Amino acid sequence: MTISPARIHVVSDPISDEHRSRGYHPERPERLGAARRGVALSGVEALDLAARDATDEDLERAHARAYLDELARLSGHHAALDADTYLAPRSVDAARRGAGGTIAMVEALLQDASVKSGAVLLRPPGHHATRDQGMGFCLLNNAAIGALWALDHGLSRVAIVDWDVHHGNGTQNILWNDPRALYISLHEAPLYPGSGAREEVGQKDGAGFTVNVPLSEGATDAVYQMAFEELILPVLGKFAPELVLISAGFDAHERDPLASMRLTAAGYAYMGAALARVAAASGRGRVGIVMEGGYDLTAIEVSLAATIQGVVRADSPRIEGEVSTTHRNEVAAAKAVAARWWPGI
Repeated sequence: MTISPARIHVVSDPISDEHRSRGYHPERPERLGAARRGVALSGVEALDLAARDATDEDLERAHARAYLDELARLSGHHAALDADTYLAPRSVDAARRGAGGTIAMVEALLQDASVKSGAVLLRPPGHHATRDQGMGFCLLNNAAIGALWALDHGLSRVAIVDWDVHHGNGTQNILWNDPRALYISLHEAPLYPGSGAREEVGQKDGAGFTVNVPLSEGATDAVYQMAFEELILPVLGKFAPELVLISAGFDAHERDPLASMRLTAAGYAYMGAALARVAAASGRGRVGIVMEGGYDLTAIEVSLAATIQGVVRADSPRIEGEVSTTHRNEVAAAKAVAARWWPGI
């Protein structure tokens, strides 16, 4: 039997490097240099996929016209949306390319059954950008834009799993009422932006399709594995996504300076492999990795390499380790909320 080589679509573009603060900022171009090294470190064959600019129609699926007009007004200037979120003269162009690059990856996964995974190495990140506001280093919500594009181009169910250490309030906001998109977030709490409580589950037809797993500081690989096995994988199994997108922040890594979690590369490999198995069961194996946060360069490199290996090979060793009573109770509480909409998980 011939085994197909491990391959992954990789989207990047030099315009990302032009999104740069005039002073030091943790969301800096060097992050993508680390990500590119992570792709090489993974040992997986990278198939370069060209990014493209998102159209107005693409962006308006996720964002209000008034907000897009405000970004257009600021384009070409140094500006700030808030104390954390800067714009350089090419930042809006870079954000539009990031959104379009995410769509390019999703389109490739839908059209090319021989390559089942992709990674978008573009910035600025996106998961804090709400329908009508950029914040938290984010201008346009790449993961939500990619998911909504897929849902308008033949798919019925898309899951976004967000393991950035910060809650993706923007993705939650955009998908709040939409039962076609399942949004799952594991995040440190309390932490910026202060959202992501277990009881935040969506509204109207989307009630139950937002699943938040807030965890206190110090959560390890074993804690994340338990959250996956007790809650996240059972819900995903019932939802049966046709595409899984990962909002892949690497700031829950133990080296990251902006948070207090204790994930290692092994944890990211486990989560990537677990989601690949979900995708294989219901989505023809389609998994897309969308870069979010992560501010230690070594952590980005090793974590992305491990994630790619997990996603492409759908296999990783089981994690051993103790889970504190506090973290066990937090996962159980999140499961109890989710079980109201997903009985039997």
